[in-house]
Amino acid sequence: MTPDGLPERFDVIVHPARELRGELRAQPSKNYTTRYLLAAALAEGETRVVGAATSEDAEALIRCLRDWGAGVERVGDLQSSAGEDVVVRGFGARPRSGMTLNPGNAGAVARFLMGVAALTTGTTLVTDYADSLGKRPQGDLLEALERLGVRVSSNGGRMPVTISGPVRGGLVVVSAERSSQYASALMFLAPLLPEGLDLRLTGEIKSHAPLRQTLATLADFGVRASASDDLSRISIPGGQTYRAGRVLVPGDYPGSAAILAAAAILPGEVTVSNLREGDLQGEREAVDVLREMAADIVREGDRVTVRGGGPLHAVTRDGDGFTDAVQALTAAAAFAHGTTTWENVATLRLKECDRISDTRRELERLGLSASETEASLSVTGAGRIAGGVTADGHGDHRMIMLLTLLGLRAEAPVRITGAHHIRKSYPLFFRHLEGLGVRFEYPQTGG
Repeated sequence: MTPDGLPERFDVIVHPARELRGELRAQPSKNYTTRYLLAAALAEGETRVVGAATSEDAEALIRCLRDWGAGVERVGDLQSSAGEDVVVRGFGARPRSGMTLNPGNAGAVARFLMGVAALTTGTTLVTDYADSLGKRPQGDLLEALERLGVRVSSNGGRMPVTISGPVRGGLVVVSAERSSQYASALMFLAPLLPEGLDLRLTGEIKSHAPLRQTLATLADFGVRASASDDLSRISIPGGQTYRAGRVLVPGDYPGSAAILAAAAILPGEVTVSNLREGDLQGEREAVDVLREMAADIVREGDRVTVRGGGPLHAVTRDGDGFTDAVQALTAAAAFAHGTTTWENVATLRLKECDRISDTRRELERLGLSASETEASLSVTGAGRIAGGVTADGHGDHRMIMLLTLLGLRAEAPVRITGAHHIRKSYPLFFRHLEGLGVRFEYPQTGG
């Protein structure tokens, strides 16, 4: 049996809910967990990552770090909302060469590993998700590595990818137009190079918040770095080492946004704790967005309480800063008066699925009115959703969250295919909602 007590592969049948009521602790941050685990491996000595997320992304990274020679030991309860502790004995600047790493469907993990792979005399990255991660572009990062003297071979800028050092430091230009993850990958590499790196980010920089999370992670491990206010220039001196020690993973705002949105669209009262007010995660903005939509939200320290069931109204927002919360907030928009538009979210097309076109199609399948442009998604709120249909989860954890929330307000049950993919970022998502009063069925599927 899996840690969440559910089948290995399953669909979920979402039954309409009358209200949500209760309190839960936000799961640990997926983004900080992967950053801390990688930094711990790049340190020499033993680091304890306290309260690490137990997601598939974390599992993929742990598997790859072990292949590279890190010692990784799990300590704790996989079913706990507080996560588990992970003790990492790092390999420092010497990951094992000649390895083939498989990061599964974890895009950020794959890109971070590509950057560090430049320290080896040969690393190949493959994926068994050819129709998802296998289609996502890596060319901007690979071209930057080539400019640093790294030998690279790929499938037209996509996986599988083979990377071989040596790598030199100095000035390097990398596009941030499609993703901030390319720059973060180079940032993890930079302090271990004799010359360090002077990064110039070109194009319209997407997702500033994850870049700031990477800078914060480097600081937590004793690495010095400086950046311009707009993050277009990041300088990291060389000849540094990552300092082993102890780090605490904060609560996860992207996943919690789905719980808060669910609480806003249904009567009742829900409190989510472990959400730091000054956190660097861009998705913390979801609290302000829901408040702007007229949700009744009160924050007291790291506790956020939503009293739901009141009328919501549409908003128009630039969603680039909180892209991983757009799907959850779209569920709130589906029941708000007027048409909500998320602008500047073109990067959503480059996720596990096309989170603009595929979302529009699923909203229409459920009887909602939605439209799109190349860089925006709009949905017009409806008074009711009939339900009684099967929706496609598209193998995407954020899509599954959105469809689940819509099912809670439907008039008849909604079945979501491939619901086991929720484990990529939020393994206890359904269990947490059950604790708030929701009823699900989990028919097992094959293949």
